[in-house]
Amino acid sequence: MTVGRARKQPPRQTQPVGQSQGAPTPNDIARGGTDATDTARTVSESQSEPIRRSIEVEYWVVDSDGRLTEPGPLVAAAPGVEREFVEPVLEIKTTPCETTPQLRAELFERIGKVLAVADEHDMGLVPLATPLNHDEIADLPSERTRIQQEIIGSDFEYVRHCAGTHIHVEQIPGRAIDQLNTLVAIDPALALVNSARRFRGRPLADGARSKLYRWMAYDGLAHQGRLWRYIESREDWDRRLQRRYEEFERAALESGIDRQTFTSSFDPESAVWTPVQLRSEFGTVEWRSPDTALPSSVVELADTVARTVEHLRDTEIRIEGDTGRVTDSQIVLPEFTHVLEYVNAAIRDGLASESLCGYLERMGFDVEAYDPISRQGDDRGMLSVAQARERRLSYAERLERDVTEAQSMRAD
Repeated sequence: MTVGRARKQPPRQTQPVGQSQGAPTPNDIARGGTDATDTARTVSESQSEPIRRSIEVEYWVVDSDGRLTEPGPLVAAAPGVEREFVEPVLEIKTTPCETTPQLRAELFERIGKVLAVADEHDMGLVPLATPLNHDEIADLPSERTRIQQEIIGSDFEYVRHCAGTHIHVEQIPGRAIDQLNTLVAIDPALALVNSARRFRGRPLADGARSKLYRWMAYDGLAHQGRLWRYIESREDWDRRLQRRYEEFERAALESGIDRQTFTSSFDPESAVWTPVQLRSEFGTVEWRSPDTALPSSVVELADTVARTVEHLRDTEIRIEGDTGRVTDSQIVLPEFTHVLEYVNAAIRDGLASESLCGYLERMGFDVEAYDPISRQGDDRGMLSVAQARERRLSYAERLERDVTEAQSMRAD
């Protein structure tokens, strides 16, 4: 994207989510990245098809006493349910959905099925970004995890205490670069669903997970964990991926990992940890910043993200200034340094930052519609292990009510 210059892009071409795109031509790169068949579909067809979106959300699994536990029978409770890389976390995924009602129905249905099995085994799902107070959390056996542990060292423990949400939106051919840059600009919206302030019992930040992940776990690896600058083209993106891959490979070799072991576990796309990514494997742009949260909040956030990205089909976009705004006719992204200021406020202070709230409103988010868990209750002083267990149980019950209420509304 050219800073300060507005442009429109060609109409959308139908492309299945998960289908990767071909190499860009020089003219494609100049327009911001696309493939050679972008104009093969008619304008009417491209405008009539909604952009697909999907969600991946992670939850801590607890027993009847609030202790973290392995999910066991929950894994087989519904489609799209998987283990995460640490023992007490369960991930629930949706398929690509064309509308928010479809997305909501599928996510709540799958979570509901998991909760039904959980109830049979006196287990619960906890929508908190950290377990609040817990010592070591065990990994599942994995060569990828072992390699990361060797490279990152003791700081990798911070990642084990994080549970988040990933939102995928289908790439619009000819607009994928603008989609990615727009998600970079709205990254501060992570504050809308911050769901834990604590790490090992102590207050850390309004968005404790984001601080652990971005500022602590990967602090020793340049360019990893943090938000990347806007990109100009697919070529620019691919070049960044390759550089980060080579840096990570060098770090692995220096840590005693042999090259064959490393290359069997990582490729350029899977060797980066940055909040916004182009995913060739899925044909999506992925936003990985939000915490795990109540399902209703996650769906509300995904809806606004999808609508904002879909707005790119026929809207001018440019980068300038420090304020940013989304209107019917244009999307203005702030210069990257100002985006980082809003991101830092989102992590440190969350919605207590008036300047952040104003920015999110200008970018199309209804801030008053959100009630982040991190802003609820008294988070002063130390939280004991016993208190953390009680709080995990309390929020497991909150999640059950959230699902039950949504199902009741659908039945009505």
